[in-house]
Amino acid sequence: VQARPETVHTQRNPTVLEEYILKKKSSVLITGRSIGDKIGQGPVRIIKSAKQIDQFKKGEVLVTQVTNPDWEPIMKIAGAIVTDKGGSTSHAAIVSRELGIPCVVGTGRGTQVLKQGQPVTASCAEGEIGKVYQGLLPFKIKKTNLKNFRKPKTKIMMNIGDPQQALIFSSIPNDGVGLAREEFIISNYIKIHPLALINYQKLDKKTKNQVDRLTAGTKSKSQFFVDKLAEGIGRIAAAFYPKEVIVRTSDFKTSEYANLIGGRDFEPKELNPMIGWRGASRYYDPKFKEAFILECQAIKKVKEVFGLKNIKVMIPFCRTVEEGKKVLKVMAQAGLKQGKDGLEVYVMAEIPSNIILAKEFAQVFDGFSIGSNDLTQLTLGVDRDSELVSHIFNERNQSVKDSVAQLIKVAHQNKRKVGICGQAPSDYPEFARFLVECGIDSISLNPDTVLKTTLDIVKTEKRLKRR
Repeated sequence: VQARPETVHTQRNPTVLEEYILKKKSSVLITGRSIGDKIGQGPVRIIKSAKQIDQFKKGEVLVTQVTNPDWEPIMKIAGAIVTDKGGSTSHAAIVSRELGIPCVVGTGRGTQVLKQGQPVTASCAEGEIGKVYQGLLPFKIKKTNLKNFRKPKTKIMMNIGDPQQALIFSSIPNDGVGLAREEFIISNYIKIHPLALINYQKLDKKTKNQVDRLTAGTKSKSQFFVDKLAEGIGRIAAAFYPKEVIVRTSDFKTSEYANLIGGRDFEPKELNPMIGWRGASRYYDPKFKEAFILECQAIKKVKEVFGLKNIKVMIPFCRTVEEGKKVLKVMAQAGLKQGKDGLEVYVMAEIPSNIILAKEFAQVFDGFSIGSNDLTQLTLGVDRDSELVSHIFNERNQSVKDSVAQLIKVAHQNKRKVGICGQAPSDYPEFARFLVECGIDSISLNPDTVLKTTLDIVKTEKRLKRR
């Protein structure tokens, strides 16, 4: 019997560590990469396109080729998720981690091997290989109460996307939110491309009708975006108040933005969106600047109207120092000025240039947050969405670790805080230990890994103190 510790995202007692243990095994139908550490089961429901989403029933095992933001409503109610494609940083992996649902990604042939209605058990409790077993197998959950466990010196924060779950997650012992994602709010609560709202009069009749249905009762289409985004960010900030909440501005790729209502009219088709028009490069571009200003206005509303001043802003995928300065200038034009009313602006350290020029970036931004997913991708030259080279993608590669260690060293030399909000410390305890040894200020984790990783960090700090 193999097991890995896990917490449940909806558990009543957030200080209880739960360990899923499979009591019996049967024939393995298919394998892939395990996401999370749980066990889930139910009848198979194969969904091949978004048009079939209505067929899905609560508790079924979602089997599909790949997921995107449109699928999140059914992902929330799935017993488990199995995908043909994708790796540890795919959409299915990221969302299932946050929802606390076991997920097996990159199976290759799951939609072909598994049969509609077939009872299966998906186990992510046996190491890095996720297994889908025939039948509904018995398993148990071992619970350990950690109510009085000691907090480490290293700040332990959380990655949050869904505002509706913020209050639940806030009761888990934490030091705030190291990554509040705007993308979930935009995809699930706004659903419309910001430029489609700004340029409403230029839309075709069909798109106008879609926009009208969602924005009914609002005086301004653009204000709808600001209000909805502010509401989502505000719920997260309020749930964790007065602890700091670091809000990352939108980091959709062009292909993802195009999927929003009206998006295809405003997004170019790129051969490699992963390293294309995303993050900071959009914010000062005349083709997108107006949309970014709406994001700034939403954050400004949360701070000034809602009175939630525990927010910091984080800029993703900032390739050059000059680009960072341009973004700060646009933010100031929108009334979101760095330093005013204590506003701090961080930058994601996820591009080799961020590491090489860390001293120069430290003169522009107030702090760094390491994005280990993109940093690994760009350091190793691996497309993290490609199954063909997924075996090479490894955050624990020495070149990635050397980059991380160098950033922490230079950031501290320049009196800048540095944290991490990438996937690595949530997946690999040894990577979290490495970060503590490097003296990182904070580690932001998926909620379901906070307790077990915190315990491990306490032990690491104790060991380092003995040296």
